[in-house]
Formats: sequence, C-alpha cells, structure tokens
Amino acid sequence: MDLSSASGIAKDIDIDAQETQEWLQALQGVLQEVGPDRARFLLSRMSAAAQQWGINWRDARNTPYINTIRPEQEPPFPGGSDAQAIEEHLASVMRWNALAMVVRANRAYGELGGHIASYASAADLFEVGFNHFFRARDEQFAGDLVYFQPHSAPGIYARAFLEGALTEDDLGFYRREIEAKKHGKQGLSSYPHPWLMPNFWQFPTGSMGIGPINAIYQARFLRYLEHRGLLQDQGRKVWGVFGDGEMDEPESLAALSLASREKLDNLIFVVNCNLQRLDGPVRGNGHIVDELETIFAGAGWNVVKLLWGSDWDSLFARDKDGELIDALNRTVDGQLQTFAANDGAFNREHFFGQTAGTRRIAETLTDEEINRLRRGGHDMKKIHAAYAAAANHRGQPTVILAQTKKGYGMGAAGEGKMTTHQQKKLDEEVLIAFRNRFKLPISDEECKNLAFYKPAADSAEMKHLLARRASLGGRMPRRVANADDKAQLRVPAIETHAKFALEAEGKEMSSTMALVRMLGSMLKDADLGRYVVPIVADEARTFGMANLFRQVGIYSSQGQLYEPEDIGSILSYREAKDGQILEEGITEAGAISSWTAAATSYSVHGLPMLPFYIYYSMFGFQRIGDLIWAAADQRARGFLIGATSGRTTLGGEGLQHQDGSSHVTAAGIPNCVSYDPAYAYEMAVIVDDGMRRMLERNEDVFYYVTVTNENEEQPSLPQDRDVKDGILRGMYCLALQADAQVRLLAAGPMLKEALSAARTLQEQFGVTAEVWSVTSFTELARDGIAAERQARLQPGVKSVLPYVTQQLQSGKAPVIAVSDYVRTLSESIRAYVPARYVTLGTDGFGRSDTRANLRDFFEVDARWIAYTALTEVFGADAGKLKDAAVKLGVDLDKPLSTSV
Repeated sequence: MDLSSASGIAKDIDIDAQETQEWLQALQGVLQEVGPDRARFLLSRMSAAAQQWGINWRDARNTPYINTIRPEQEPPFPGGSDAQAIEEHLASVMRWNALAMVVRANRAYGELGGHIASYASAADLFEVGFNHFFRARDEQFAGDLVYFQPHSAPGIYARAFLEGALTEDDLGFYRREIEAKKHGKQGLSSYPHPWLMPNFWQFPTGSMGIGPINAIYQARFLRYLEHRGLLQDQGRKVWGVFGDGEMDEPESLAALSLASREKLDNLIFVVNCNLQRLDGPVRGNGHIVDELETIFAGAGWNVVKLLWGSDWDSLFARDKDGELIDALNRTVDGQLQTFAANDGAFNREHFFGQTAGTRRIAETLTDEEINRLRRGGHDMKKIHAAYAAAANHRGQPTVILAQTKKGYGMGAAGEGKMTTHQQKKLDEEVLIAFRNRFKLPISDEECKNLAFYKPAADSAEMKHLLARRASLGGRMPRRVANADDKAQLRVPAIETHAKFALEAEGKEMSSTMALVRMLGSMLKDADLGRYVVPIVADEARTFGMANLFRQVGIYSSQGQLYEPEDIGSILSYREAKDGQILEEGITEAGAISSWTAAATSYSVHGLPMLPFYIYYSMFGFQRIGDLIWAAADQRARGFLIGATSGRTTLGGEGLQHQDGSSHVTAAGIPNCVSYDPAYAYEMAVIVDDGMRRMLERNEDVFYYVTVTNENEEQPSLPQDRDVKDGILRGMYCLALQADAQVRLLAAGPMLKEALSAARTLQEQFGVTAEVWSVTSFTELARDGIAAERQARLQPGVKSVLPYVTQQLQSGKAPVIAVSDYVRTLSESIRAYVPARYVTLGTDGFGRSDTRANLRDFFEVDARWIAYTALTEVFGADAGKLKDAAVKLGVDLDKPLSTSV
C-alpha cells in the first residue's frame, strides 16, 4: 500500500521533509502490520494528547478530493464485467427514453416543460440502486423506502416502461394527465406525486428540501415501530437520492443531528453532486463536496466520497508527488464545470497542464481518453462499492457524495453547460450525437422522430433487468394504497373516550383539555390504543399533556439513561425505548415530518396508525405549510391539532404567535377537513367522524382541528334534537327563534361572545337574536361550491341547495358572522347566505394584551357583535346607533385593526 502521495499535502510548510517521511512511514507500517483500527486508535490518542498539551490542533475538516473507498477495497461487481456492460447499456437506453419523453412532449406542447439533465447525470446512480440495492415490498419483506430526486422522474418512468409497469402510451402522455384520462390512459405527473399516481409514487419530493427531512424522520419512525414491537426488524433501508443544490434548502440539513443521535444506520443519502443548480454552479468559488463533507461529518454521519471513476485509478497511482491530488484540491467547482463542458484537448491544456507532474500523468492519454475520463457517479463499479459500504455500515447514517456531470452525454447541447437544466428541445444533430455517444441501436429516422426504444423481450438486457428486479422483490417504485383487512383498526364507541364531553353538564374546561382527555382515554383502549401516536414539538406541558409522560412514555431509542429531576412527581418526565409519545423538541418541521410518517404508515408499512400532532396553530400552515402540503400529496391520514388557536384567545403573546389565518390556508388543501369547534361535545363528534372516515372507510383525508386554552363552561350534547349532522356539515342552531330579528353565526371561541351579545341585545335593546355555532366555514364553503356547480351542470333539474342556504332560508333576518380568524374565512360563504350578510374578524397583526382588550381591538367581542347587529336592525338611524354605542361602551372613532 503506497501512501507516499500524502507527503505532498503539506509540502509548502514542511521544514523537515525527512522527519515527516519517517512519521508517515511509521503510520504506514502500523497500517500494514496491524490494520486500520490500530492506526485510527493511535491517531485519536495523538489528537487527544495534542489538545491536552495545549497545541490547540484539530485535523483538517476535509479529506483530499479523491474517493473514500480505495480501489483495493472495492468488492467485485456482481456478475462481473459482462453484467456491468449490460447495466451500463440499460442505463443508456433509459437516458434515451427519458430524453425522448421530455423532448417529444415539448415539441408538441412547448409549455409542458420537464427535465433531461438531472436524470442524465444520475442515471447510473439509480441503476445500481435498482439492480442491486433497492428492495421492493413482497409477502415476506416489507420493502426498502426510496425518496427519488424529483427532476429525475422521467428516468424513473423510462425504467418502469422497460419493466412493463408503464406503456408507450403512458410515456406519450408525460405531463398530460388530464388529456390522458380523456383517452382512457394514465398520464404521468411532472414529479413524484402519490395523489396523482397513487399506485406508483410512494413519496412526494417535488418541493426541494422536503424529501431529505421526511426521509430522516421516516427512518426514525421505522425504528419507533420496531422498538415498540409493532413491526419486525427486517433490516429495511431508507434511501434518499437528492441534488447538491437541494442541500441549500434549510429542511435538507435540518435533521442531520437527529439521524446521527439516533444512530439511524437504516438511512442512506445519495447526493448527486453534479456541481450545478438551475442557473449555474452550486459553489462556483469552492467545493460543494467539501462543504457537504464538513456538514455531514460534523453532524455525525459516515461520509463516502465518490468522485472519480476507475479510469482515474491509474492516474492516481502515477501521482507519486501528490500533484494531481493538489490540482484537484484547488480546482473550484466553477472551473470543474468548465472542464466538463469542454473537450479533451482543452482539459489537457488547462487542467493537466498546471504542473510538470500533472502533464506527465496525462502524457499516456489521448485527447479522446481525457474527454472520456468519468466522474465517480458514472462508474457503476465505483457506485456499487459505495452503496455496499453504506448498506453494511453500522452505527451511523451514511451519505454518499457522488460527483457527476449534469447533462451527461448531451454533448455540446448540454453537458456541463450553464443552460443545461432548461434544455427541453434538442435538434436532430444533437439527438443523433446522443444516440452515437451511447451506442444505441436506433436508426436515424427513429432518432429524429424520438421513438421510444425497448429491447426485445428475449434479449440479454431485458432478461437481466427483470431478473435483477425479481431478486429484489419486484418493481419499484410502487405504492400499496391500503392496508389489508387484518390490519384495519377498530374505532371504539364515542362514549368510551368522550362521555365526559357528551355529558359535560356545565363543567369548566378548555377545548384543548377536552381533546387531551379524549386522547388519554384512546391510549387506554385495548384495540386502538397502541396505534395512537401523540406528537408534540416541545409543548406537551403547555397543552396539558404531561400526564401522558407517565401513562405511555416518551419514545427514546436509548431509553432513559438518567434520573429525571422531577422523578418524584406523578407527572415526571419518562423516556422509554417503547415510549409512545414523539416529543420532537423545538422543531415544527421535524414534528410534522414525524406526523407524515405516522399518517402514511397504512400505505408505507401496511400498518395503519392514528397520529395526533398538537402544536401552536400559528406554527403550522404558516411556518411549515409546504410540509403539510406534501403530506396531503402523500395521502396522509391523521389529526393536526392547532392549539392556542385564534388571534385573541392567546393573550399576551403577540404578533408571531396569534393565529388568524391557518383555517384560510387549510381551506386550500383539498383533502384537509378543517374544524374550529367551540364545545367539547363538538370536538368529540368531529374526532369520532374523522377516525371512522380514515380508519374504517379508508378515506385519504386528514383533519385540522383548532382548540383553545380558554376555560369555559361546557354544555352537554343536546338530547332534544340531533345536531351531529350539523356539527359535521359546518353549522347548527343552538336555539331556534321564530321571530329572530338578526342571526349570529359564530365559530370557536367567538360563540361565547355571540351568546353574550344575544343576551345584551334582548335585555338592553329588546332585539331577538338567533345564535348558530359554525364548526367549519370551510366545509360550508365547499358544500356551497359543489351545490352551485351541480345547478350549473344540470339546468332545469331540481338540485340541492347549499347547506347554508337550506339552514337560513326560513327568514330574511340579517346575518352577522364572526370568528377569531380574518374575515376571508367567513366571507367564503357569502354567496350562499340568503340575506344581508356582515362579517367580523381579526384582520391585522396580533397584539400583546388581554383577551378582552384584543377582542375590543379587533371588534369581535360581545359588545361589537351587538353593535353590528343593531346597525342592521336600526338601519340609518344615526341617533339610535350613537346611543347604542355609548350604552355598549364601543369607541366608534378607533382606527381599523389593519391600519395600526
């Protein structure tokens, strides 16, 4: 083993080269005679001694710009060189079909877009995974989980075409899902979207950065299920293939320390370092590989650098003085991109021509051979060695930093070019050059017409491809829509966990407390309890969940290695390896990623779970809305609980904590069912309905329910009439008033204010008000949209009126609607209200003050509701209204809440 090249690393400051060589030879002797473990031990001891003696030295953050795995450490390629040649040819076929798919679509429809260059760079990375490492789900094995780089979707479709999972017609409808259905065909979505292709894609990764954090928490949730005895440990892996530019997204790197802290050796990242993002180099003036090595290694990951192909091995072997390594170390990514975009003669002059030593190394190569020098991510033998090392590594997650060329094989049209990401249309000359570059058996005419190519069924290539996938469990990606009947969860009768809410009889509690109490009872249920997953982001005590610490414990892969400070308390902090609560710390992004993993377990693992993620409502859709949207795409099933909700219930907290918009955002997600209940019994009915829809009827919906920390007397569920239908559809009347002069519609905490306003109107002004509880403006608006559409599409046919219209059509009394959210929410049903309609809301920034002052500021308290009602009853009688304002104590000269 020759380590002499190491002597060149620090030669610029070496004042005693002979002594340096003696130290290096001593280390080399230890390595050769005893092995790497002893060498590592000695280096660690020397480093510790240096610190102890005040030398204040730390090893360089980066290793040299070469492969981590040395040639002699590489295992043989499975099947030998013949198998490798077949797989390289198959990768070329898939590159062609992916290219043809995108270019064909854009020739016909220039607006469709699509991406060629990303998959061109990553094709070999994917093929080694598909042929040797990505294990599919079958009857015996639950399957590995793979998060695919979204811009490489055309290549995944191209492989599915060869496997027989997609047809040529399917490829022809790339990015034309609507048109495909008109022809009875399946269209192909732009990126991995489980909602659009529910039997194909498992994980949505189209929004950059979402995939990495979800992959980490998915790997952790897999361990959670194993440690709790819900799943057998089968050695499953979670793979994530991502881009180097994508690593700039904060979510991409946000949970690296969690992965190492939890020792998630079931997790492998492959970062495709083609050194280029959409507009140019990722780090033009530096090395993105070095930067990522520092970040991942510093976070405790095992880092494998896969930079250069096998044809570089002989060059490094001739690099006796380390000049080639030095040249690579100092060549920044922007220059590497320039080298990638130019030919062998250019690279001979500008890269190998830097020193006499590098010129000598290149003397034995022709310009064409220099041009064909591969980067590590295009060498299947090197890729296989890196993947095998990662799959066999224990005790740490692994990241493989694989260097490639963006637009690999696209030649002058795109290889290494600044514009390669935007390449979607290629001329005939470029297509033929691409065909020639990869030696594809396609005629010039087929090339010009962008014909898809599929080897004959009895060809060696097709036999090899199908045999490899068969050995790994079958095709992938593939999503299983529902768990089988044996795994279906039984929903307990509502009375078993919510009798206290149905029969509250005036007991005082907040809706948060009601929800937590229901959750505690569910956790005790013999059938459902172990499948409930409580999730918090370091706010369990805030939400009154501390009693669950002792009841079910907080999940920790290490158990509890300390004696908690509050060990004598009945609410003491208890961590356990089989703990049930996922207490994620101060990371809403991490907590929602855990929720997503649990909420999609029914499909990912064939094991339905029931997650409740409870969080400050302001930190949901506003802060991590993209992650919630990705969960919706993944067809999540579970409960998001927006606690301390509304803009005026959270007294004292101020602008960034007081939520006045989450329900508006939630309304934009089609499969999110959102409610803002006022009473505990409403909460009970809503949660029971959600469980039955998700667990019994297997509906791909999730529930967003807001709760408050405001204690108030809780009535029992009315027994004189059935209000459950109204609760679920969005509104019901608390007490019908035949002679009502005004109707008050109120949601959540504002219902109490509306009831108080009704009493004031009756007692002080003789005005009769009818009060309605609105549990969901969103559900009412959706119902109205559907009813109006039906009427448009079926003219002349008696159609069902919108539910709001049905409920309010008995009279013409003006309607006042109020919620603790911006007016946009209550405005959403205006079209369906058959009377004069006025909305009150909390538009503007939040403030730090008491609830009473906040509600006065936003003009949503009982006094303002009453005054607004009187403006409708008294009409233009200014005198009466001024007297009423004085009597009610409202300031008619105060500024609008949005203007201060």
